[in-house]
This record gives sequence, C-alpha cells and structure tokens, in this order.
Amino acid sequence: MKYTENFDGLCEALEGAGAFLVVEDKHGRVNTMTIGWAQVGFIWGQPIMTVLVRPSRYTHTSLKNATHFSVCVPKRGELKKELAFCGSKSGRDYDKIRACAMTLKEGAEKGLKYLDGCALVYQCGIYGKTELKRETMPAPALAAYYPGHDAPHTLYFGKIIKAEKFQ
Repeated sequence: MKYTENFDGLCEALEGAGAFLVVEDKHGRVNTMTIGWAQVGFIWGQPIMTVLVRPSRYTHTSLKNATHFSVCVPKRGELKKELAFCGSKSGRDYDKIRACAMTLKEGAEKGLKYLDGCALVYQCGIYGKTELKRETMPAPALAAYYPGHDAPHTLYFGKIIKAEKFQ
C-alpha cells in the first residue's frame, strides 16, 4: 500500500481511541504506548510519519537509542481495552504486550516489530527528532496540553519503510 492510502483510517483512530506506537529498545525489550497525535507527509524527500512522545514517558527513553518504530492502527471498534491499558500504564512497570495478550510480528528490518491483528501498520526507521520548545508554542496549546511546567513533546520522524493494510 502506498503510505498515503487509508489516511482517513489513521486519522479516525487518532481522533478516537488511538493507535499503538511500538518500539524495541537497545536491549531488545519491546514496549508499546497509545498515541493520539501523529502526522504523515513528505519531508526531506522521504515519506515520513511523525509521532509525538512526552519526555516523561518510558517510551521516550526507549526511543532514544532505537532505530525503528511502528504505528499500528487497530481494526475499527477493536482493542479498545488494550489501547486504554497501554495509554494508562507505564512500560517501566508492565510488559504491556504480554499483559494485553498481544502478539508481535517481525518487521521489514532488524529491530522493527509491529502488532499482529491491526488494520493498518506503518513500519518506520527513525530519521530524526526535535524537541518542542515552550517559547515557540502558541499560548492556547500550552494552556491546554502543558499545564504548569510540563515539558513539551519530542517529535520523532520515522521514514516510512512499509505501510500495510490488513483485513
């Protein structure tokens, strides 16, 4: 599938219960978290998926030395309990994949894993990152999403290696 196909399905998931971000850290431990923010586009001559992760999240630590990540969109109406669990529990304390009885599959490259049984899967190689800065953000976004002195998200850019739709 071309990376731009089924964009509406990705957006529907992000606007709803979310999607899974899956990352294998430098020690081979795989973690997943629920995301509600992502972008797909064409940057630096490459198809790119951008995901946002707060520095306080365990996944942020996992991404620091990772080479890949995947974004897995469940089939409509499925895996809602798993999305809720993975969005409310930390990988520091739980093996969320095991706790949710989800199955990992090998991706297109070494160090790339994704969740079996999802409708859409974007397999990405980390292509760069940047940290959002409070001083460059609009006041309404700061007030709504970063109360107090919460650190803004880091944007991770993933070159889309493979995008797949499953039945």
